[in-house]
Amino acid sequence: MIDSLINNLERAKQSNIKSRLALTDGTYAVLTLHRPSNVDNKQTFERILDALESIADSLPIIFPVHPRTRKTIADLGLSERVQSMKNLRLIDPLGYLDFLSLYSTARLVLTDSGGIQEETTSLGIPCLTLRENTERPVTVELGTNVIVGTDTDKIITAAMAALNGSSSNRATQVPLWDGHAAERILDVLEEVTPRSH
Repeated sequence: MIDSLINNLERAKQSNIKSRLALTDGTYAVLTLHRPSNVDNKQTFERILDALESIADSLPIIFPVHPRTRKTIADLGLSERVQSMKNLRLIDPLGYLDFLSLYSTARLVLTDSGGIQEETTSLGIPCLTLRENTERPVTVELGTNVIVGTDTDKIITAAMAALNGSSSNRATQVPLWDGHAAERILDVLEEVTPRSH
């Protein structure tokens, strides 16, 4: 994943997504939210929205909305509330390069995705994971990721700490996340694969 990220970062810089959205590097947050545990339960979703309302007072939050999440917002009767939230900008889902361009210069990322936790750690971008756990613990131990769950106060507190620079998690180079994993895998395969003559 990090090989792919590093290999595509320059290409992603050619994207015009930020100019289309009138965004300046480092002045906005990015949100992804799609897990059923977060978006299918109205009370849980509302706790997250409460936190987003508070965070959006500090900076705009760009929210590429998964089609399932968009449907759930309507089904739960939350459309009016979401649309009325100042500084929460819902946009259509993005392709990989546009999305990489968008979040790679964000001030903060909030997500319930797995891969984004790794990518933000690699890029040194503060990430708040809106889940109770992660299958990527190295992003918390060595990276910029903070597990905040869906508790409104915990999300707001962690976001403010990240935004004002007082967060205890600092970017650290994760061992072997250097963009050369595929090469090392090929080296091992060449060592263990018998050569045919």
